[in-house]
Amino acid sequence: MTSPKALLTGWNINAKKQLGQNFLSDPSTAEMIVNRAGIGPEETVLEIGAGLGAMTVPAAMAARAVYAVETDRRLIDLLKTELLSRRINNVEILHRDILKLEMDELPLGKEEKMVIIGNLPYNISSQILIRLIQWRHRVGRAILMFQKELAQRLAAAPGGKDYGRISVMIQYCADIRTITTIPCSRFFPKPKIDSSVLCLTFHHPPRHLVRNETFLFQLIKAAFSKRRKTLRNALKSSDLPFSHEDLATGFGLAGIDPVRRAETLSVEEFVRLSGILWTPSSGCI
Repeated sequence: MTSPKALLTGWNINAKKQLGQNFLSDPSTAEMIVNRAGIGPEETVLEIGAGLGAMTVPAAMAARAVYAVETDRRLIDLLKTELLSRRINNVEILHRDILKLEMDELPLGKEEKMVIIGNLPYNISSQILIRLIQWRHRVGRAILMFQKELAQRLAAAPGGKDYGRISVMIQYCADIRTITTIPCSRFFPKPKIDSSVLCLTFHHPPRHLVRNETFLFQLIKAAFSKRRKTLRNALKSSDLPFSHEDLATGFGLAGIDPVRRAETLSVEEFVRLSGILWTPSSGCI
């Protein structure tokens, strides 16, 4: 693997900070991530942010097919050349914004579950995760690289400052384990923060049964929108149509003290509370 710095210089390309471009410069690290992901020869991989191909190459060597999504047009020909030089022909490069890609655009089998990999840019990591939650019926697992602080938030337990809306949403639909931590020295340009690689294994069938999932996610968002308020006050001041009586009854039936704060509730408690508070007339905003 040619170093990212040499490749970018040779193609007269500068890394764009606004796109979160920090390219993995150690090929053994990329190979280790793909190996620990357990990608098999019958699996299809969707790579988010193919970049210079550090993970595209080992993923293609392990998988049946790879769809490599890259939003930066300047990198497309470079990536094609790198794949051609290695005689890799099972990769389709998609010049797309991952937030606008639709899963039904990909030629998957009816019951096939895709594997997602990628080094996610920090500024849109949460948006991508919400996208994956929407796609999860077609995703078996996702092996994703995050800045270490965000990885800690995703895996955080209730009760601490790291536990928040995205923690609850991800833990509601997936098991999370840390694959490895990667020092910032293994990237070019070098970021300020180390990265962690997480494996998200989505629950099939769902582990939690909810009456209305959209409402559950709205409830979680409302509860965390004013973290310093009690749960009762945060929900009362939200856009959700709760009366004082609705909340009093709901908290009582759910066995949840209304003066608790959102970060103290487990996923199971959010699911239970949403099931009690939701009615067809409450709607979804």
